[in-house]
Amino acid sequence: MRASMYSLSIPVFRRTLTNLSMILDKAAAHAEVRKIDPAVLLGARLYPDMLPLTRQVQLASDFSKGTAARLAGDAPPKFDDVEVSFAELQERIARTITFLDGFKPEKIEGSEQRAIEIKTPDRTLRFSGLDFLAHWALPSFFFHVTTAYAILRHNGLEIGKQDFLGPV
Repeated sequence: MRASMYSLSIPVFRRTLTNLSMILDKAAAHAEVRKIDPAVLLGARLYPDMLPLTRQVQLASDFSKGTAARLAGDAPPKFDDVEVSFAELQERIARTITFLDGFKPEKIEGSEQRAIEIKTPDRTLRFSGLDFLAHWALPSFFFHVTTAYAILRHNGLEIGKQDFLGPV
C-alpha cells in the first residue's frame, strides 16, 4: 500500500499535537506541585536567542494548520498569538486539532504536485506539495514540538521519549 499525502500529514499532526497537549498538562501540574510560577516555564528558552516555550507551541500549531490548508489549496487560518497560560495553549491546540479534523482524505489527496508558495521576510519559497510536506512542513513542525519538549525537560519536567511519541 502506498502512503498518501493525507496519511503523512493530518494524522501525524493530530497525534503529535495530542501528545504535546499531554506534555503541557504535565508541565502545568509540575509547576503547581513545585510552586513554580507557570510564566517561568512558558517563557523558558533553551538559549537566549531562541524562542520561548509559548512561541514554540504556537508555531507547531501554525505549521500543522497551515500545511493542511495549503495542501488542500486553501488559505491558512490565522490564530492570534495571544496565549499566556498553559490553559490558553491547550485551547489553541484543541482549535488546531478541530481544524485538522475538518479535512477529509479526498481534500488532501492528489496534492503531491500542487504549487505551494511560502513568503518569508527575505524571500519566497516555492515547492511541490510533496516537497513542501517532506522537506519544509514536517521538519519545521517537529522542530518546534521537539524544542517545546526540550525546554520543559531542561526545566525539570520528568518526561521521556514515550511522552513525545504517545501511545503506540
